[in-house]
Amino acid sequence: MKLRVLIVDDEPPARERLRSLLEEIGNVDIIGDAANGTQALKLAVDLSPDVVLLDVRMPGMDGIEAARQLNSLVEPPAVIFTTAYDEYAINAFDAQAVGYLLKPIRKEKLAAALSQAGRLTRPQLQRIAATSEAPPRRTHIAARNREGLRLIPIEEILFFFADQKYTTVRHLNGEDLIEDSLRSLEDEFGPAFVRIHRNALVSVRYLERIERNAEGQYFVRVRGCEGPLQVSRRMAAELRDRFRI
Repeated sequence: MKLRVLIVDDEPPARERLRSLLEEIGNVDIIGDAANGTQALKLAVDLSPDVVLLDVRMPGMDGIEAARQLNSLVEPPAVIFTTAYDEYAINAFDAQAVGYLLKPIRKEKLAAALSQAGRLTRPQLQRIAATSEAPPRRTHIAARNREGLRLIPIEEILFFFADQKYTTVRHLNGEDLIEDSLRSLEDEFGPAFVRIHRNALVSVRYLERIERNAEGQYFVRVRGCEGPLQVSRRMAAELRDRFRI
């Protein structure tokens, strides 16, 4: 079967160069191209590529961040970095890339990297993504909705709320459903968020005040939210210790 390949580079000549090399190599299906990480992630969700050829230095979301977001997909593609700079190699492999090619890219090197990527099955790629050793935290959360994919900046998130299978992320522009568990979000973004309940994680940035009623029940007020959020009795002590109240 042909490998379905997505090309990502902010320079049009670089995209054309990769397209030309892929056509010479053959046995691939070029399903699209993107000029930045945000476009790449949205296309990956829509088109499900087997391999993403990903530049590192791009405006907005760079290649390293895009690779981490790609790894979080249910069926992650294999990522091969294509860059003119060798100082990103360690970060690239921390992001679980299967290849790292320096520009100008040679056809035989690209063919070898594609061959390696083609030997990896989807379950193998999922295991590679799952065994990433403490990668730097993401700067965005990816949420799928009817319009496609929305990338929500972490600094715009008010709180996360878990309800059965999904987690709701409330942010400055509304709310969306995501598949991340509250535990994984707390592990990744812990210093910037505080757990107030077994199903709620609140951004410290938007935490306005902590209140206590006559019955001793604690609540928090979050900027941008109309009503208060209840603090569980189990989490109240930790909240008091953290904020010294």
